[in-house]
Amino acid sequence: MKLTYLAVACLLALSMRVQAQQAAGANDVLEKANVEALTKDKDKSDKDITDEKAGSKASTWMDRAKTYQSIAGQYIRIDSAAATKAREAYNKVLELDKTKKGDPGRLAKEAQEALTGQAMYAAFMQQGVAKFQNKNYAEAIKSMSIAGEINTKDTLAPLYTAIAAQQIQKNDIAKSQLEKYIAAGGKDATIYGSLATLYRSEKDIDKALATLDKGIALDPKNKDLANERINIMLASNRMDEAIAGMKAMVEKEPNNVQNLVNLGILYDNAARVSSDSLRKMDGGDKKADLGAKQLAEAKDLLQTYNGEVTRLSGLIKKSPKADLKRQLADVQTKLKEQKTEVARLDAEVKTAAASASTATNSQQQMADLKQKMDQDSKMAIEYYNKALAVDPNNYDANYNLGVYYFNQAVEMKRDVDRMDMAEYSKRGKEVDGQVCGKFKQAFPYFSKAKAVREEADLMENLTTLENVLKQYEGRKVVCVEPAK
Repeated sequence: MKLTYLAVACLLALSMRVQAQQAAGANDVLEKANVEALTKDKDKSDKDITDEKAGSKASTWMDRAKTYQSIAGQYIRIDSAAATKAREAYNKVLELDKTKKGDPGRLAKEAQEALTGQAMYAAFMQQGVAKFQNKNYAEAIKSMSIAGEINTKDTLAPLYTAIAAQQIQKNDIAKSQLEKYIAAGGKDATIYGSLATLYRSEKDIDKALATLDKGIALDPKNKDLANERINIMLASNRMDEAIAGMKAMVEKEPNNVQNLVNLGILYDNAARVSSDSLRKMDGGDKKADLGAKQLAEAKDLLQTYNGEVTRLSGLIKKSPKADLKRQLADVQTKLKEQKTEVARLDAEVKTAAASASTATNSQQQMADLKQKMDQDSKMAIEYYNKALAVDPNNYDANYNLGVYYFNQAVEMKRDVDRMDMAEYSKRGKEVDGQVCGKFKQAFPYFSKAKAVREEADLMENLTTLENVLKQYEGRKVVCVEPAK
């Protein structure tokens, strides 16, 4: 995840403001005169430092430092590296201006003060912004990093340096600069999310979670940070820890809608994990059964080829005709290929059987897993409904309840689709009515969510649901809604 678009927009706005100010200044007579004067001072300084006598004086370098600092702060179009040259000149003053005892002289003290002053900070920020505007992100990083070193309590410089770093995938620099932003007291909670994402990309999950917790503490209602925390927990297989942590938050703030929704989401995801595991177990059994059937058929064909070889060999003994020999050679080739196929299928059946045995382990294991899935689903529904009790218009709670009942209906419909004609004639219509009722149960939640906002996934699901219900209506199926 890139840094916030708001931060980038602020930086670009700053760069455009600088450019606009300079453009306006260039049209002003006085400003034009200032530019010309500074340009002359710059040219003179460039010449002076090449002169052996003048170049050895601290005063020459002090004049140069002030000239370039003025350029950097007001008219950077004269020299895009003005801040850097000003800094170099001040450092040269420190080198040249010493007392007989070796202590800093008057100019050196002035230079030292200037190097750590607000004007030099602003000069490097302006230089960095100009570099960023020209998409010279590497130089922008250098300039704004120096600005951050000048004013260690500043939050803008590290933030904008991180933005520039991410433009060229320098995530290590972005991370260290965001850490400086936070250490300096940065209050934009979304920046904590950006830093957490960088930690997550390095698989430093503990740091990512700790950073998100700090961001959430700053902005408890920030939905993106809360969701990212859940996503990290899920991705790192910390489901139980995530649920326990969210439960503790709900106990502290029982009417915090976002926490209630997030706890529902966690239980919902836990139920889906159990559901996926059950499908894999069931799939392992079916794969083993299918493989066994294919193996049996392959062995029957192998036996047929063996019989044919015996038959043709007997005929050749009685009458060694060329045509019979050709037929025997063909059958022997097929026999060899079939033996290879039988061996392959046999190995697959054994592997599938072993996997199925390992996956299922016992009927009790599957029963326990189903019980956990049902319990987690029940808890998800409970917390979604608690959220709606506090805020009936909560989008996520309405949408997730709609998805839950919709998916339940889809699972029930699969059972109907698997029925043969005889079974359907006995109880198919009854089950169809229950399936329709379950689909209908999802409708009010999707409709409520739509009234809040029309998101793409919601609209797609709602359209599908409406079409399904129309089909049931067209077939004159009586929908049997479950008891409340």
